[in-house]
Amino acid sequence: MTLINIGFGNLISAERVVSVVSPESAPIRRIISDARDAGRLIDATFGRRTRAVLVTDCGYVVLSALQPETVAGRMTGRAVGTEGDRNANET
Repeated sequence: MTLINIGFGNLISAERVVSVVSPESAPIRRIISDARDAGRLIDATFGRRTRAVLVTDCGYVVLSALQPETVAGRMTGRAVGTEGDRNANET
């Protein structure tokens, strides 16, 4: 099992993540609202602004304060948006 850091010491299993998306669109906001109503929402933002929404294969929705590109880079094991500096995206 591969765990990835989604910010503030929170970890999620990379194998369970189906998608990593931005929370800006109306359909994603609806997914968040539906998950909250069904008790399937996990808020891992620690009060910060939600920047990434992770949807799992079991129907849970996880909110993260990290950019979707940062989470995706951590899932693939490489830094995103830097010239090989792995510490640039660490929180």
